[in-house]
Amino acid sequence: MEWVLADALLSQSRDPRVLLGALCRGEVSAERVETLCFLLQRLEDEEARGGGGGAGALPEAAREVAAGYLVPLLRGLRGGPAGGADDPGPAARQRRRVLRAAGAALRSCARLAGGPQLAAALAEEALCDLLNAGPAPGLEGAAEAAVEVLAAVGPCLRPREDAPLLERVARAALALALGGDKAGPSPDAAALVAGRLLPALGRCGGAALRVVWGGLVAPGVSEEPGRVGSQLLILSALAEKLLPEPGADSVPAAREAGLDARRCWRFWSAVQAGLAWSEDALTRKRARYLLQRAVEVSAELGTDCACAPGEGPGPSLFWWSEKKKDELLKFWENYILIMETLEGNQIHVIKPVLPKLNSLFEYAVSEENGCWLFHPSWHLCIYKRMFESENKILTKEGVTHFLELYETRILPFSPEISEFIIGPLMDALSESSLYSRSPGQLIGSVSPLGLKLQKFLVTYISFLPEEIKSSFLLKFIQRMTSRHWCAVPILFLSKALANIPRCKALGIEGLLALRDVLQCTMITHQILLRGAAQCYLLQATMNLVDVEKVSLSDISTFLMSVRQEESLGRGTSLWMELCDWLRINESYFKQSSTCSSIGLHETSLNAYVRNLVQEYIRSPACEGGENSCMPDWFEAKLVALMVLLAIDVERMKSQYSEKRRTQNVLRIFLDPLLDALVKFGTNAYMPLLKTDRCLQLLLKLLHTCLLKGSGTRDDEVFTLLQNCIMSTTESISEFILRRLTMNELSTVSDLDRCHLYLMVLTELINLHLNVGWKRGNPIWRVISPLKNASIRHLQEMDHGQEPTLGRQMQRAASMAALAMVCEVLSQKPELQPDSLDAGPPEMFISSLQLNQTLQKPHTEGESRCVHHLESSIFFEESSSSQGWGKIVAQYIHDQWVCLSFLLRKCDTLTPASGGEVPVAVRTLQSALEALTVLPSEQVLPVLHCMKILVPKLLTTSESLCIESFDMAWKIIASLSNTQLIFWSNFKAFVQFVFDPKVLTIAAKIKGQAYFKIKEIMYRIIEMSAIKTGVFNILISYCCRSWVVSASNVSLSIAKNYSELVLEACIFGTVFRRDQRLIQDVQTFIENLGHECAANVVIENTKREDHYVRICAVKFLCLLDGSNMSHKLFMEDLAIKLLDKDELVSKSRTRYYVNSQQHRVKNRIWQILLVLFPKFDQNFLNKIIDKIFQAGFINNQASIKYFIEWIIILILHKFPQFLPKFWNCFSYGEENLKTSICTFLSVLSHLDIITENILEKKRILKQALIIVLQWCFNHNFSIRLYALVALKKIWSVCKGLRIEELEALTSVIESSLSQVENMHGAGSAKKSWQRIQEHFFFTAFHPLKDYCLETVFYILPRLSGLIEDEWIAIGKFTRFTDIPLDAGFQWCLSTTQLCELKPGDWSQQDVGSNSGEADNQSEWTDVQKKIIPWKNHVPDLDLELVFQDRAAKLGKSISRLIVVASLIDKPTNLGGLCRTCEVFGAAALVMGNLQCVRDKQFQHLSVSAEQWLPLVEVKPPQLIDYLQQKKAEGYTIVGVEQTAKSLDLTRYCFPEKSLLLLGNEREGIPANLIQQLDVCVEIPQQGIIRSLNVHVSGALLIWEYTRQQLLKQGCSTA
Repeated sequence: MEWVLADALLSQSRDPRVLLGALCRGEVSAERVETLCFLLQRLEDEEARGGGGGAGALPEAAREVAAGYLVPLLRGLRGGPAGGADDPGPAARQRRRVLRAAGAALRSCARLAGGPQLAAALAEEALCDLLNAGPAPGLEGAAEAAVEVLAAVGPCLRPREDAPLLERVARAALALALGGDKAGPSPDAAALVAGRLLPALGRCGGAALRVVWGGLVAPGVSEEPGRVGSQLLILSALAEKLLPEPGADSVPAAREAGLDARRCWRFWSAVQAGLAWSEDALTRKRARYLLQRAVEVSAELGTDCACAPGEGPGPSLFWWSEKKKDELLKFWENYILIMETLEGNQIHVIKPVLPKLNSLFEYAVSEENGCWLFHPSWHLCIYKRMFESENKILTKEGVTHFLELYETRILPFSPEISEFIIGPLMDALSESSLYSRSPGQLIGSVSPLGLKLQKFLVTYISFLPEEIKSSFLLKFIQRMTSRHWCAVPILFLSKALANIPRCKALGIEGLLALRDVLQCTMITHQILLRGAAQCYLLQATMNLVDVEKVSLSDISTFLMSVRQEESLGRGTSLWMELCDWLRINESYFKQSSTCSSIGLHETSLNAYVRNLVQEYIRSPACEGGENSCMPDWFEAKLVALMVLLAIDVERMKSQYSEKRRTQNVLRIFLDPLLDALVKFGTNAYMPLLKTDRCLQLLLKLLHTCLLKGSGTRDDEVFTLLQNCIMSTTESISEFILRRLTMNELSTVSDLDRCHLYLMVLTELINLHLNVGWKRGNPIWRVISPLKNASIRHLQEMDHGQEPTLGRQMQRAASMAALAMVCEVLSQKPELQPDSLDAGPPEMFISSLQLNQTLQKPHTEGESRCVHHLESSIFFEESSSSQGWGKIVAQYIHDQWVCLSFLLRKCDTLTPASGGEVPVAVRTLQSALEALTVLPSEQVLPVLHCMKILVPKLLTTSESLCIESFDMAWKIIASLSNTQLIFWSNFKAFVQFVFDPKVLTIAAKIKGQAYFKIKEIMYRIIEMSAIKTGVFNILISYCCRSWVVSASNVSLSIAKNYSELVLEACIFGTVFRRDQRLIQDVQTFIENLGHECAANVVIENTKREDHYVRICAVKFLCLLDGSNMSHKLFMEDLAIKLLDKDELVSKSRTRYYVNSQQHRVKNRIWQILLVLFPKFDQNFLNKIIDKIFQAGFINNQASIKYFIEWIIILILHKFPQFLPKFWNCFSYGEENLKTSICTFLSVLSHLDIITENILEKKRILKQALIIVLQWCFNHNFSIRLYALVALKKIWSVCKGLRIEELEALTSVIESSLSQVENMHGAGSAKKSWQRIQEHFFFTAFHPLKDYCLETVFYILPRLSGLIEDEWIAIGKFTRFTDIPLDAGFQWCLSTTQLCELKPGDWSQQDVGSNSGEADNQSEWTDVQKKIIPWKNHVPDLDLELVFQDRAAKLGKSISRLIVVASLIDKPTNLGGLCRTCEVFGAAALVMGNLQCVRDKQFQHLSVSAEQWLPLVEVKPPQLIDYLQQKKAEGYTIVGVEQTAKSLDLTRYCFPEKSLLLLGNEREGIPANLIQQLDVCVEIPQQGIIRSLNVHVSGALLIWEYTRQQLLKQGCSTA
């Protein structure tokens, strides 16, 4: 077209000046400049052929056009905006057209000018513009114009003469394209340089190409972030120059420069970076293009080639050998195929390709010498792409595949693989979701990925060279410290480390790294997982540390990072393992400088510990005086831990006859401590810090030795330790009494000492109680003086003395001491005085003014030292009394501890003199004041007091009690995220608000308190959805209180709160995926039992949601049906459960398996089954209609089993309800739908129902008449259930030999025989076989299987309910808060039911509401076989009906069937329906025909569904449907991108074709891909990997139609 236009212009005039001048005049437009360009190109062509006219005039005219028009035009365009490359506006697009045309015209002018001067001048000017372009507004246009000029005139420059200019242009262009100039133009201009200018420069000669190549492969270019994309953009643009094809004469620049990118390792590094690390799909596509082109060039050249060695050892990044051409082509073909497939992010497409990845490793390793033939970094690029995928399933598949590498093969060592493991693999392993269970695995099973990780690490470490192993493990462990790990990944990484066989791999640096990892585990709130991870890390330390490189001091410091209360408990398997490790290696540890002076007769561990204790007890060099602070507890913990470890090691070494040695060693260890403790009572000048350290060590020795799992009763060490400490009791107690009562505590730091003394005193009391309390022991002699002295100090507060710091500290200490005495007396009744009269403590506490605070001491003495809270003023803290608020809070806390003791001991308070307000009311008001000022961790005693006070005041001061409820709840709600103090406070709150006395009084008066308690109850249940365990505490406390009282009154009161039991019966949250993972892993750890020390040390709090229902069930099992109050409670609960079931059914007309609605209904019927034995006939008469009505509702399989079961039990126990049962079959068919299967299933157990009935004939006859009617039903599922029931009932009849039924014998026997002898292997026969083998009709016995195990575990498991709903019977026995009734024997199933596995048949309704598969359309071709005696006209073939209808409409029908059952969206289905109708498809197959009623469907289908055959085939039925169509001669064609898919343009459709379309997101599942005869893919040119499913289907439908039309045309011709 352009040449025609140019010829037309030349025909008007042969003078170029006239034509060019005419075009250069007038308004500038894209069309005018483009016309000028066409004309100049035509003139250039004629000049080249030698046919141009006016040889002298043309060069001159060209120079004039360039100088007079084009150059000014380009200068004018420099100031305009460049416009975005992605979406330029109309003005920008017009401007770009002008630029392109002007540049091309300028190139023609330069060639026509006849000399190089014009091109060089234009290039110089454009280069200046390019270098001067900056980020200022408007300058982007200058860069764009300069690039166009340089791209146009660059090829006109002379390679040799203009080489300096070309090199300068190349350097500037490369800098701009790589983005090296931070202040340069926009990325659009950079992309323009890379796309237009650099390829043009590549044609300008070797000099420019060498400059560009040198800049591209310069060190560090590909490593810089953001550079890889630009680098690959340039490389792909210059691919023809850098990767020349055979006959490279066509590229003289490349030949001149001598460049071959294949030989440069930096080129391949850039390609690999693009393949693996780039997030941009276009960059990855360019990298694949360069790789593919390099392979193709190598194959065509036919010469050997090798890339220069890069960094590090190993094979070349790329090499070619003509001898191995076939193997190389196969390797790279598979490699590129895998990389292209990974772009799809669809696991079902990628999975079939993964075996090719295995073949890549087979090619990559030499069979001769076991060395790498291909650089392993290529394989790692594939894994990196999989790890970075947005599809987590693909990520998991990639990680799993990598971890399986060493299971079946031995790969040579490669540093790249080690770096990859420490880098990308560990990054991928940080994703918690990868560790989820596989489908079909039971809860508590080990994570498959965790197990593979363990095997991989063990195998990989074993293959590592010894000189590499240490550095790899160190880097691996250090990598674990480089990020915040979630609980699950750090657990399985630690477990993998712990299973590495013992080797001397780590020194002190590795030990420190392991300590850092231990600290990383403390971040998670999952205590059990945290403890388990610590156990594994300690085991890893024992396995991997080289003891000759670390000292015992290093080990002891490391052990302090392991929390003893979470993992390293004394007596656990981990403790014994550590002791054994120390025993074996104690003589090999690196010598510590502290042990150099110890004699050689001592073993190293004993020497170290003995020296450790001596150094600890020795007085510090710097005493610090009276104001010295308490020493840190770290050293005391360390010494205590090492002492107990050393003594247990000594026990391991000693024989049974040498127990005395253990005692001697312990005495040697503790002698310095015991010597110091004995002197406490006599040496008044002992340094304060020394006494502190001794008492701290004493406490830590006792705490460490008493940790759970230590078995203290039979523990020789604990007995020895106890005897040693008790020998010092008198001295210690005298010292503590002196310190607490003689005004020696005078500083703020002394309060910490006061608490230390009180803790020691408490422990000493416990020790004496363990051996038998005696009134004359030293502790007894201390308690009374301490109590009296404390009261005396506190009574001095009102004497008007100046509030000095010393006096205030003494008073705070006295109150703390009195509180300790009160706590001990309340917890240890044997310490109480014999007299029941109120003594001085009780009198003092009853007269105590509550919420008093200590006035902060100051220099002025006018103010009083003690005053009420409301008038308290806290002054600014000074250096002499820091943390005064904390002291005052503790002081108030101790007051309430004392008051709590008094309230427990005395029912009434001594009234204050002259007070009009009752003491209890005033005390409760004070409690509310205390709650407002006390920190949350110190409100516990206040709640204890409120628990006692509220029942006394609820009747008279209800509003005050409600206020106390509200205030306490606000505090609890605010603590929900504070793990350490929440649970103790919450338990106290529940005991306070839900105290049986409170509940009783509130229920009787039915006032506001009653409704407030209900409100709090529902708030707690609501909180339980986000904080697991709170409902457990509530229901457990209430049920225990109701069970313990076990009176009619308690259950009648409980009836007022039956909503609580109701909510407990149906409780259970639907976990998020991450929550379910945590639960699974916790169960896995718990199943390890004593093998994991964390299970022994950490108390099982039973906070799982299951325990809520378990508590409710065990409570209900204890109720007595003969007790009227119990009976009324259970009946009320049953009615509420049935109402709840009805409400759930009405709330959603359609609910899916394992949905929240399904789970709630399932739990309701489980509880009704538990309650059933305690129902009498009168009550059942009230609810039987509701139970039968529930059978008519569309339910999931598990619920149907429970409803059928309870109906069977009712009819067995009370046959009087049989007439009502028969009435259920008389409903209209439209109302029954397929829910009649429920009642037919009940009839299949008629032998159980009639077991206790003497006259069975009438019932059996009635049953046969009903069942035979339903055998004629048009619905296949109903017929199946009717036939099963018929077979069961008829077997009973034959056993009884009932003569009245002989008339039906021929019909029944014929029917059953026909079904049993069904020919063929069709779906009907398979379904008949499956339903007969189903557990509900074979192994299940409604009476013998009636037990908790069947209800809560076996039946949910067999009915396909999610594992979250399975409650193992072991959990019922482990939950001991509620005792199990001694007469309760029906826990475990005695039949074979528990051994069965879930089958592939489940009872499900087939109504429109169920959301499950409708099998009806599947059985239309076998109806005559099921009902042999019924004569009727066979149904017409569906396809023939529609063909006849189409013929009448004058419409042609093809043989194409389009299957869209996998498609979800109504819009896509509506569009496909319209397309199928337009092109005359035989039928459209959909997953649910109800979709045609959707407005979105109808909007796109525009009534096409009325003229197109629509068939319903649910996704679960697709395999059978496809096999059926295959048998009919159809070819199954899938629309999917697979490894073996065919190009649509090359595929010839058979006439009978079935087109299967995939899901919008997942495509065609792998199990259906196996059913396909062929996969067809649509050829694509763009970047995006897939089309909309409707568009894809439409393209294939049209292609099929086009091919069939062509065939018809040929046959007609």
